[in-house]
Amino acid sequence: MTTRVKTAPAPGRRRRVLGGAVCGLVAACAGLAVAELVSAAVRPEASPVTAVGGAVVDRTPVGVKEWAIREFGTADKLLLALGIILVLGAVAVAAGVFAVRHLPAGIALVGCFGLVGAAAALSRPQATWHDALPSLVGGVVAAGVLYLLVGALTRPPAVGAPPGGAWSMDRRGFGRLVGAALVASAGIGYAGRRLGAYGSAGATASRADLVLPEPAVPAPPVPPGAQLPVPGISPFITPDRDFYRVDTALVVPRVDADTWRLRIHGEGVSNPLELGLRELLARPLVEHDITLCCVSNEVGGPYVGNARWLGVRLADLLREAGVRPPSRGGPADQLVASSVDGMTIGTPVETVMDGRDALLAVGMNGEPLPFAHGFPVRMVVPGLYGYVSACKWLRDLRLTTFAAYDAYWVRRSWAQQGPVKTQSRIDTPRPSAEPEEGRVAVAGVAWAQHRGIDRVEVRVDGGPWQEARLGAADGNDTWRQWVWVWEATPGRHTLEVRATDGTGAVQTGERGGTVPDGATGWHSVSVRVRPGPGRKA
Repeated sequence: MTTRVKTAPAPGRRRRVLGGAVCGLVAACAGLAVAELVSAAVRPEASPVTAVGGAVVDRTPVGVKEWAIREFGTADKLLLALGIILVLGAVAVAAGVFAVRHLPAGIALVGCFGLVGAAAALSRPQATWHDALPSLVGGVVAAGVLYLLVGALTRPPAVGAPPGGAWSMDRRGFGRLVGAALVASAGIGYAGRRLGAYGSAGATASRADLVLPEPAVPAPPVPPGAQLPVPGISPFITPDRDFYRVDTALVVPRVDADTWRLRIHGEGVSNPLELGLRELLARPLVEHDITLCCVSNEVGGPYVGNARWLGVRLADLLREAGVRPPSRGGPADQLVASSVDGMTIGTPVETVMDGRDALLAVGMNGEPLPFAHGFPVRMVVPGLYGYVSACKWLRDLRLTTFAAYDAYWVRRSWAQQGPVKTQSRIDTPRPSAEPEEGRVAVAGVAWAQHRGIDRVEVRVDGGPWQEARLGAADGNDTWRQWVWVWEATPGRHTLEVRATDGTGAVQTGERGGTVPDGATGWHSVSVRVRPGPGRKA
């Protein structure tokens, strides 16, 4: 019986594999850099990473999306982009390794990745054939660079060169070639970034130059007592920088306010409208404090915020266009809002026109909308989750029916209509906090937009419910702060909260997930109370 001895690969082979991997990575960098430059001339959404990321988001199962939002919040988009780059890097390494063995196979693999990017770009809403150009050109460049580098790596040695060398050209020469390719890629990538920034400079300038008119109907001052003096409680008005953002845009659209247009059309529209921002701002503006909430918000989650919005009443515009709600014989029961990035959101016409302050908002907390929150114009409808009301970067409003059309999220297992459910949250003490025994302020916020909050109760360890003190109400469309003073005793305890809305309905304690129309259940927090000074634990 003979024993086969496993021999290690020759050093020359290892080095050629390593050299091939380097060739593949450098080729991918060159392709991405050129693609970024081309996408700056087309549109940022056509960038391969952005296009593939958007296509992945569109096709990701609802459960996975909800997990990503729950675990990573707004960082989910960054992690997705990094994941795509890592996959591209792995493909590039494989292409380089294949290329040193069989050059056409490696080039074909790189070319396929360019085709995938082009297909992803063309699959995006609002796509044109131009959107395929960045990925196609980037793929061609990557294939060309791979061809050149692998050719230099595997070229037969010159006459008189020492035999058995692992490299066909000297290491310094190959290193200089790789370095030159990387420097060129960095320069092209930088040029693409600068060109992209230049392309959005008009949008940035238009926002900086925009002076919002004074509202015809200003919001009253926030009433004294709406903000409770409790450390750790959410501020009554959420600053722009802290306001939650949940959307599918991997690149925040930067729309030039000077060229922005809005079209209102569709079933039952007898007088179609097309408006620019100046025409919109010339109309009477209304200011209103409104709390927004994302349907993806878990019980006790962070995706809720309260802001002062400035805008035009949407119902007034619809009436001017000749729209009647279904209750008055109108043929359309759904208003489909479309954003510049292709998102579609369907809102009940009846809700928009029932008298509430549904707005086409242009301002947030006294300033023009931030780009991340929809500049220049977005929708805000109190009482509805954002996925059926809060279209950002608005460009089109079409009247249709729920039977005839399913908007983006409805096609992905969410309910057609999403009224906000009564919710409450404990902001302080935080989960796993260790307060000292004695008087502990248990405080937070509760919301039931367009119904208001009439009562909040807290209980400890499943005991009797205790009524909390409410902060002053600022209408029915905002959240309400609350506080309950707890005489805490040492040990581990569980705090729970529930709210009663303005109709007298008590928040349900039955736990339910976010799909299809929002989470339910009581928020709970577990803490360990420490003994006071002089007492043993």
